Amino acid sequence: MIITGVAVCLVVLLGAGFYSTRKVRGDTGNFLLAGRSLGAPVIAVLLMSQVIDSNATLGSADLSAAFGFWAGAAMPLGIAVSVLLVGLFFAKKLRATGVVTLPEYFGQRFGRSTEITASVLTVVSFGILLAGNLVALGYLLEYFLGLNYTMAVLVIIPFVLAYTMAGGMFASVYTGMVQFGVMVVGIISLLLWVAAGPGFSSPEGLGIGNLGQLTDPAQGAAINWATIVALGLGNLVAIDLMQRVFSAKSPHAAQRACFSAATGILLLCVPLSFVALAAVSIVGDSAADAPILYVLLGEYTPQWLSILVLSGLVTASLTTISGILLSTATVLVRNIFRVGGEHAAMSSDVMKATRWAMLPMAALGAIVALRVPQTGILLTLTFDLLLASLVVPFILGLFWTRGDGVAVAAAAVAGIGVRVGFFVLTPTIYGVDNTLLYIPNDLVTADVDGWTTFLAVIISLVMYVGVALVRRPSLTPIPAATSGPEKELVAA
Repeated sequence: MIITGVAVCLVVLLGAGFYSTRKVRGDTGNFLLAGRSLGAPVIAVLLMSQVIDSNATLGSADLSAAFGFWAGAAMPLGIAVSVLLVGLFFAKKLRATGVVTLPEYFGQRFGRSTEITASVLTVVSFGILLAGNLVALGYLLEYFLGLNYTMAVLVIIPFVLAYTMAGGMFASVYTGMVQFGVMVVGIISLLLWVAAGPGFSSPEGLGIGNLGQLTDPAQGAAINWATIVALGLGNLVAIDLMQRVFSAKSPHAAQRACFSAATGILLLCVPLSFVALAAVSIVGDSAADAPILYVLLGEYTPQWLSILVLSGLVTASLTTISGILLSTATVLVRNIFRVGGEHAAMSSDVMKATRWAMLPMAALGAIVALRVPQTGILLTLTFDLLLASLVVPFILGLFWTRGDGVAVAAAAVAGIGVRVGFFVLTPTIYGVDNTLLYIPNDLVTADVDGWTTFLAVIISLVMYVGVALVRRPSLTPIPAATSGPEKELVAA
């Protein structure tokens, strides 16, 4: 009954995605950015789907159940901080430049080499993020349908490719609106059910009042703060987030959407950590059978509530996957391979190339999902890598005239080198076993987990500032707010 209800919701989703093809009308601008026509409420919904998807929601719930309230709440808190910062400092400025992708900003500010570097780093990082959502959906099909996990992951990919390749950004819009309505009702209903029935409780030492989770490294404080910082700052250079900002009908609409989304994330997602803690007592030993939220919804909640919440999770994940596929494929086509030349956004070849470019991205996501079947951790790892490499050049490049492509290269190589170096030598990733790429050694222990996030970004900052100060100031173009849709950026 549960899976049938979810299937009905997916049929509606697929129908919405294919209906969106009517909005594209063969226009590349409509396909990539929905014609820059989206209002603040629609953009806000799309931004919130990033944290309401099953990857973030299941990951947050599992972390809360295993390590405490703050371990799980760190994820929505971090993303809310990030979206708020985008609204305060970046949304209006970047939307006004008229760029189509975030690497395009790096190209205009620092040159073609930096554009390629930023493109490669963001595409690889978002392959990891894509994998996280595939993991969550794979577990869902495995738990509720009995499918083999590998088969479940492979079944999902053609489904989401179909409507994303058809509708582009409009597909994300239509599916996003469907999932948001379902998920809001589902989350509120789940909170009310727990409050009226089993009641909110938490195992000793894991509740919101145990502030040792934020102050004591032995209780995971370093990891929890690293999660907040990685998501709060690393998400600033998220290509799917920025593509949604660029789709806004005006700079002001982009900013308002960010403020609304940050508020919505806090109100909707942080309370799920309380549900996860209560679920520990509700499900008991069954918590080890699958992600704790799936066990709760599959065996303990009323079927109507299970259908509602699971439908919302599935559609939110598919919306996120759709956005990732579109944004990464756009970067591959527009910023790396330059299909259509300098005026790629106006080329009829771009839309076809973007659709084909989604296929290797889907393959990359599937490979990582099969290699690291973890929810939530892959989300944090994505932005951890971006924080170590691109965040410092992104922020200082917007607000400081010093710095060029050499400074960006130094910051990115040093930051990512330190982060990846410790990554392959550390036996855990944010508190869970490192099964992705670990080289057994006696030099680095799990005690450095979390701290290396801060070390990498500090080194990136030192390298960028140091190189920028040593080198002579150059005529580097700095994006400036304009009233037109696109304008040649002036020299500093």
